[in-house]
Amino acid sequence: MSKNCEVIYGRGIEVPEGVEQVLLHACCAPCSSAIVEWMLNVGVRPTIFYFNPNIFPREEYETRKAESKRHADGLGINWIDADWSHGEWLSGICGLENEPERGARCQRCFDIRLQAAAEKAVELGINVFATTLASSRWKRLEQIELAGKRAEEEVAGSRFWAQNWRKGGLQERRNQLLKEFAFYNQLYCGCEFSMPK
Repeated sequence: MSKNCEVIYGRGIEVPEGVEQVLLHACCAPCSSAIVEWMLNVGVRPTIFYFNPNIFPREEYETRKAESKRHADGLGINWIDADWSHGEWLSGICGLENEPERGARCQRCFDIRLQAAAEKAVELGINVFATTLASSRWKRLEQIELAGKRAEEEVAGSRFWAQNWRKGGLQERRNQLLKEFAFYNQLYCGCEFSMPK
């Protein structure tokens, strides 16, 4: 990253004390790109955890997964594939299918994904986990923070880095990196219940 980029974005975001590595749950490459770049610049080593069983159809899931892996490989950072378990995810949100976007279904989806992230972080000996979901315009930050805190409480030894990744110029940098890396850019959250009509 150029020194110019250091100056123009990431202001107001602070690394929690003592954090040198983080398990970063990533929903997609575009959303993780500026976050990962910023973390590397400030001395935090992210391990990407790709766990998105909500994404449908399978082809969409594979496309997003391949882009996330391509990005991580290009930066030389660790990338973990939790693979697709859409049937289990559907069971987990059963009864919430008709909930509106940003409603109870989304909350349950975040709970499922961040619980898995907390468990994986502890398994790997990484105490802190975060998520790129908090960079997406499709999401409510309050729901993401609640899911992260619940996971932290449920999984002993885990710590959630609650962060609004939209601020400090990171959203603008994301849009620049989207073009620089020529990422596939999805037009919906991921699940069949959020697909454009």
